[in-house]
Amino acid sequence: MVDNDIVKLANETKKLDALVVEDEKEANELMVSTFGNFFNSVDSATTAEEALEKYKAKKPDVVFIDIILPGMDGLELARKIREINPDQIIVIISASNDMSKISEAIKIGVDSFIQKPIDSNKIIDLLKNINNTIAKRKKIETKTFSITLPMDLYDRVHADAKVERISKNAMIIRALKAFYDIKP
Repeated sequence: MVDNDIVKLANETKKLDALVVEDEKEANELMVSTFGNFFNSVDSATTAEEALEKYKAKKPDVVFIDIILPGMDGLELARKIREINPDQIIVIISASNDMSKISEAIKIGVDSFIQKPIDSNKIIDLLKNINNTIAKRKKIETKTFSITLPMDLYDRVHADAKVERISKNAMIIRALKAFYDIKP
C-alpha cells in the first residue's frame, strides 16, 4: 500500500519543476538525484546569486535552499525570492539548528524547514505537504473567479436564471459556452 502512495505522490510531483540551492557538491548532487525521481526537472545552484538568476529564468514550482551559502545566505535568497513571488514554495534544508535562523525563516514565510541529514520518510512527508499546498492553491483559484457584466445584461442573466431556477454563474457559463460554441 505504501508503494502505491509513493507512486501516486510521484505522479503529482512529476508535474512540477524544482531548484536545489546547496553549496556542498556531494550534497547538491545527492539532492538533485533524489528529487529527480519525483520532479519533472531539477536545476541546481551552488550560490545564492546563481540560484537567483536561475530562479528568474526558470520560475520553478519549488525551491530547496540551504541556509549556509557563500556570499548571500539562504535566508536572504528566500527573502529575495519572496519579493519576486510571494506565493513561491520555499523549503529550507539545513544542518543548522540555530533557533534564530529558524525563527527568521518562519518570519520570511518559508513553507517548510527540514534538518539534515534527510531521510526518505522526511522527503515523502515533505512532498505530500508540497502537493497539499498546491492543491489548496488550485482550489482557491478555481473558486475565486468573477465577471463584471453591464447592468442590462446582468438583469437579463438574473431574470433568465430565476426562470430556470439555476445560479447566475451557471447562466453566465452557459452563455459563454454558446458564445464560444463549446459543446458540453
